[in-house]
Amino acid sequence: MFWMEIMMSSKTMLPVLGGILLAAVLIGYRLTSRTAYENAAYELELVEGDFEIRRYPELTLASTPMQGSRVGEDGSFMRLFGYISGENARQQKIAMTVPVFMQSDSEEAGSMQFVVPTEVAENGAPEPSADNVSLATRPAGRYAVVRFAGDLNDSTYSVQHERLETWMESLNLSAVTGSFSSAGYDPPWTPGFLRRNEVLVRIENSETNP
Repeated sequence: MFWMEIMMSSKTMLPVLGGILLAAVLIGYRLTSRTAYENAAYELELVEGDFEIRRYPELTLASTPMQGSRVGEDGSFMRLFGYISGENARQQKIAMTVPVFMQSDSEEAGSMQFVVPTEVAENGAPEPSADNVSLATRPAGRYAVVRFAGDLNDSTYSVQHERLETWMESLNLSAVTGSFSSAGYDPPWTPGFLRRNEVLVRIENSETNP
């Protein structure tokens, strides 16, 4: 009877412990996730399920080459992190923002980009100290976006890219050639089901409403 009581007690406690663990994960996520950072500003024009049309202002970016990866495994993330940590002409610490943009110029290469905070950009962003980090701009305009959770990799990018193209076709919208990119909002330790990722593209004739 004694062992049966222990077993019954253990079965009762498992859901409780699971709930406590999940709560701890969610609290840790809220303290360390995208909610703590400045978001790149935009105006929302249309929402249809996972799809959106947004109007972005011109954004100032810190950019670095990225080789064969959408998650910065080649050191691209750390180069940009170095820039905002003081590796710049003013040795200025710059706040982290979201999202992190990733643009593919080819199957093997592209660039990773941090958005410079609005206040820093308005006062003139400091020049990077590293040769392989540079300042760039992302043009203002209307962008079509698809949001999704889970991992951001070449496979999921391809699937979401196709979904976005199909949705744009249904609205008779055309993409600016070479302007597709992906965006990640969360640190790598964020559980997959809580991650926010996007594929986005600038809309051709972006001053025209759908």
